[in-house]
Amino acid sequence: MVESRCGIHCSSCKYREKMNCAGCTNIEKPFWGSCPLKDCCEGRGHEHCGQCVEFPCGQLNDFAYDKEQGDHGKRIENCRIWMQSGAGSDG
Repeated sequence: MVESRCGIHCSSCKYREKMNCAGCTNIEKPFWGSCPLKDCCEGRGHEHCGQCVEFPCGQLNDFAYDKEQGDHGKRIENCRIWMQSGAGSDG
Protein backbone atom coordinates (compact mmCIF):
# COMPACT_ATOMS: atom_id res chain seq x y z
CA MET A 1 0.00 0.00 0.00
CA VAL A 2 1.36 3.38 -1.03
CA GLU A 3 1.68 5.58 2.05
CA SER A 4 3.63 8.55 0.71
CA ARG A 5 4.97 10.11 -2.46
CA CYS A 6 8.64 9.53 -1.61
CA GLY A 7 8.44 6.05 -0.11
CA ILE A 8 8.36 6.85 3.59
CA HIS A 9 6.15 4.49 5.59
CA CYS A 10 3.88 7.05 7.21
CA SER A 11 2.37 4.42 9.48
CA SER A 12 5.66 4.27 11.38
CA CYS A 13 6.26 8.04 11.48
CA LYS A 14 6.64 9.47 14.97
CA TYR A 15 4.85 12.67 13.88
CA ARG A 16 1.74 10.99 12.46
CA GLU A 17 -0.37 11.09 15.63
CA LYS A 18 1.42 14.02 17.23
CA MET A 19 0.66 16.29 14.27
CA ASN A 20 -2.60 14.57 13.27
CA CYS A 21 -1.11 13.86 9.84
CA ALA A 22 -2.94 11.57 7.41
CA GLY A 23 0.14 11.15 5.19
CA CYS A 24 1.04 13.18 2.13
CA THR A 25 -1.13 11.09 -0.20
CA ASN A 26 -4.16 12.21 1.83
CA ILE A 27 -3.40 15.85 2.57
CA GLU A 28 -3.10 18.95 0.46
CA LYS A 29 -0.28 20.62 2.40
CA PRO A 30 2.21 18.94 4.76
CA PHE A 31 2.26 20.10 8.38
CA TRP A 32 5.94 21.02 7.98
CA GLY A 33 5.15 23.56 5.25
CA SER A 34 6.02 22.27 1.81
CA CYS A 35 7.63 19.22 0.28
CA PRO A 36 9.38 19.47 -3.08
CA LEU A 37 9.06 15.69 -3.57
CA LYS A 38 5.30 15.76 -3.01
CA ASP A 39 4.97 18.76 -5.32
CA CYS A 40 7.08 17.16 -8.06
CA CYS A 41 5.38 13.78 -7.86
CA GLU A 42 1.87 15.19 -7.90
CA GLY A 43 2.80 17.68 -10.61
CA ARG A 44 3.84 14.78 -12.83
CA GLY A 45 0.65 12.89 -12.06
CA HIS A 46 2.34 10.04 -10.15
CA GLU A 47 1.11 8.37 -7.00
CA HIS A 48 4.68 7.85 -5.79
CA CYS A 49 8.22 8.65 -6.96
CA GLY A 50 8.84 5.10 -8.14
CA GLN A 51 6.54 5.72 -11.11
CA CYS A 52 8.79 8.45 -12.51
CA VAL A 53 11.17 7.81 -15.43
CA GLU A 54 13.81 9.76 -13.48
CA PHE A 55 13.53 7.49 -10.40
CA PRO A 56 15.50 7.74 -8.25
CA CYS A 57 16.28 11.37 -9.02
CA GLY A 58 18.92 13.48 -7.32
CA GLN A 59 16.34 15.21 -5.15
CA LEU A 60 14.98 11.90 -3.81
CA ASN A 61 18.51 10.63 -3.21
CA ASP A 62 19.35 13.82 -1.31
CA PHE A 63 16.36 13.31 0.98
CA ALA A 64 16.93 9.58 1.42
CA TYR A 65 20.58 9.99 2.38
CA ASP A 66 20.36 13.27 4.30
CA LYS A 67 22.59 13.02 7.39
CA GLU A 68 19.96 14.39 9.77
CA GLN A 69 16.62 13.22 8.41
CA GLY A 70 17.45 10.55 5.84
CA ASP A 71 16.69 6.87 6.09
CA HIS A 72 19.74 5.42 4.30
CA GLY A 73 17.68 4.78 1.15
CA LYS A 74 14.79 2.86 2.74
CA ARG A 75 12.23 5.11 1.07
CA ILE A 76 13.78 4.43 -2.34
CA GLU A 77 13.54 0.69 -1.73
CA ASN A 78 9.90 1.11 -0.65
CA CYS A 79 9.11 2.85 -3.96
CA ARG A 80 10.77 -0.06 -5.81
CA ILE A 81 8.65 -2.54 -3.84
CA TRP A 82 5.49 -0.55 -4.60
CA MET A 83 6.35 -0.59 -8.31
CA GLN A 84 7.05 -4.35 -8.32
CA SER A 85 3.77 -5.03 -6.54
CA GLY A 86 1.85 -2.79 -8.89
CA ALA A 87 0.87 -0.42 -6.08
CA GLY A 88 -0.18 2.91 -7.46
CA SER A 89 -0.51 1.67 -11.04
CA ASP A 90 -3.62 1.60 -13.15
CA GLY A 91 -2.94 -1.84 -14.57
